[in-house]
Amino acid sequence: MASMKRPRLRAVQPRSGASLELTFTNGQRFTLDMSDALKAYPGLAPLAKRKAFEDVTLGDGGWSVEWPALDIQIGADTLLLDALAQNAPDENTRIFIRWRLRHRMTLDQAAEALGVSARSISRYSSGREAVPRTLALACLGWETLEQKAA
Repeated sequence: MASMKRPRLRAVQPRSGASLELTFTNGQRFTLDMSDALKAYPGLAPLAKRKAFEDVTLGDGGWSVEWPALDIQIGADTLLLDALAQNAPDENTRIFIRWRLRHRMTLDQAAEALGVSARSISRYSSGREAVPRTLALACLGWETLEQKAA
């Protein structure tokens, strides 16, 4: 199986509010609003403080974004998926990417859960290909079955 290239950042810049401008080494550029994540994840709560975003830097050679004074790091792969979900052109893609984020699934795990190839999951995750409605519905159905099993 061909190896999948992990996303890596070239630059990160703070923007107004709780937003970052992310530039990846492949040329992709996104503005990511993190205000919902700051509310949803207690570990990120210190970032809600005034001017916390001004202390952001690339970490680990571009594999993460860091706030050194707060000891907070977020991986480039997580940031990319979040940015792709926020900037997705359609609801099916948003459903699919957010499903992967919520369940922290690798390409192989998502492929197995949905019964498609890892290559297809990679294309859908990167935005290279539109997510079919049937796949978005499969994500929602998978979550329903998981909740019933718990």
